[in-house]
Formats: sequence, C-alpha cells, structure tokens
Amino acid sequence: MMVEELASKSCAACEGWVPPLSDADLAALKSKLHPDWTIAEDGNSLQRKLVFKAYAKAVYAANLAAFVSDKEGHHADVRFGWGYCEIIYTSHELGRLSENDFICAAKLDAMLV
Repeated sequence: MMVEELASKSCAACEGWVPPLSDADLAALKSKLHPDWTIAEDGNSLQRKLVFKAYAKAVYAANLAAFVSDKEGHHADVRFGWGYCEIIYTSHELGRLSENDFICAAKLDAMLV
C-alpha cells in the first residue's frame, strides 16, 4: 500500500470491533509514513514531534493536526509550545493502534509537505 493510498482512506468507527494491528502490520504501515513517526514499544501509540524555529509554525501544525483529527473523527493528543508540536494518535477503545491512526498520520504528512 502506498502512502497516497493510506492518506486517501477514511477512518472507520472504532467501537471495539475493529481489530488492533499486529506487530507486522504496525511495521508495514509505519514504513509508509514520514520517518519521524515512532511507535511506542507496547504498540499503543503513534507519535511525531515537529520542530520549528518559532512559535507560530508550532501553532499552525497543532491546528492542522486538530483539523485532520476532527475531519476524520479520530482525535489526536496534541501538545505544542515555542518551537515544537507533538502529535500522538492512539485507538483508546482497542488499547493498541488501529489503521485509523496511520490514516490520520498519513493525511497529516501530506499536509505538512
């Protein structure tokens, strides 16, 4: 699956029936994202830290992450301050990452180009 294909998908409702991803699935999907994305050792979250030389771009990145999350109905945790923005995706209902996390990350990657 190419990153463009991942970014063109939409998130499915996560109501406990969507299966969490295996370690092999996590690795395969992560390889389609920007290399700065990291997966927690327990497979519970997908995180990227963006670094900037000022405050405004960090705010813009946070707003972009909020926009993508709201549009997809799959909400990231976003932290930002002077010179940085951290985006963390997780599928709380599943206790592990789902494809939705990677879809949102791919959509954000496409917007940050």
